[in-house]
Amino acid sequence: MQKIARILIAKVGLDGHDRGAKVVARGLRDAGFEVIYTGLHQTPEMVVQAALQEDVDAIGLSILSGAHLGLVKSIEELQGAHGTSIPLFVGGIIPEEDGRELLNHGVKAVFGPGTPLVEIASKIREMISGVIHPTGIQGDSKSKK
Repeated sequence: MQKIARILIAKVGLDGHDRGAKVVARGLRDAGFEVIYTGLHQTPEMVVQAALQEDVDAIGLSILSGAHLGLVKSIEELQGAHGTSIPLFVGGIIPEEDGRELLNHGVKAVFGPGTPLVEIASKIREMISGVIHPTGIQGDSKSKK
């Protein structure tokens, strides 16, 4: 029997807009993933603890607040302190330059608004199988879901 991949979707910081995170969580569930959604206003510590407790294969962060660089850095540092490196992907309103910086610092994928759910699921499957290599920001506001 094949293991079902477990994905943690988290809303980090004070950002209260969770519609996109819920859409992605449901889309990933429909694509065959087991999804754990943390809810709003999570701290980096809460995200890493949940990821460890749930034994997830990847962590997805939904960030619309503009604090993505600092929050991702905190999560990566906390993972290092716990001796883990669970693959991380980010979605939300991320300027292209910041997206490239996130990818250069170890984030496996950055998804912008309008990225098709099938593309997100496909990238995550590649990511957790160790195949993905950061190549840029996925999706744009003109894409269809």
